[in-house]
Amino acid sequence: MRLILFALVFSLLSVAAFADGTPKLHTSYKDWAVLTRDVDGDLLCYVRSFAIDKTPQNVNHGDVVFFVGTWRSGLAMEQPSLMTGYPIRAKSPPKAKVGNSSITMFSAGQEAFVETEKNEKRLVRAMRKGSRLRVEAMSERGTATAYEFSLSGVSAALKKANSLCS
Repeated sequence: MRLILFALVFSLLSVAAFADGTPKLHTSYKDWAVLTRDVDGDLLCYVRSFAIDKTPQNVNHGDVVFFVGTWRSGLAMEQPSLMTGYPIRAKSPPKAKVGNSSITMFSAGQEAFVETEKNEKRLVRAMRKGSRLRVEAMSERGTATAYEFSLSGVSAALKKANSLCS
């Protein structure tokens, strides 16, 4: 059931981030933007950052974005996800790494999520303390990819997003 909830929440997060209509940008803290969007009467507050490094450099990755989303209704609280410009191989789970912390994710199409609430909290806690987030994934075609995200500003951005949805 939790897996289905994650897929629903993050599919809505992705739709909110890239659908017709523009989410409201509230502010940016260094490399992280704080946005909100009304989704069927519920307020979605989220932070996002684009990959600052993509490997291998000779392939088209599309936009690669890392999100952490919270819903005012409490449906989700600080749930991290990754969106790529290509389908991620489900049988090769992506890994998110911050410092010594490594969290295995699961993929659904072009997105990757953290499966348990405990690991979500662990990843977000590490993000607040760290300087770089690295996510390694495998494309459906079998290309090993890796992405680097700056964590500069993530703590302030999360604080602002949480205040907007409280």
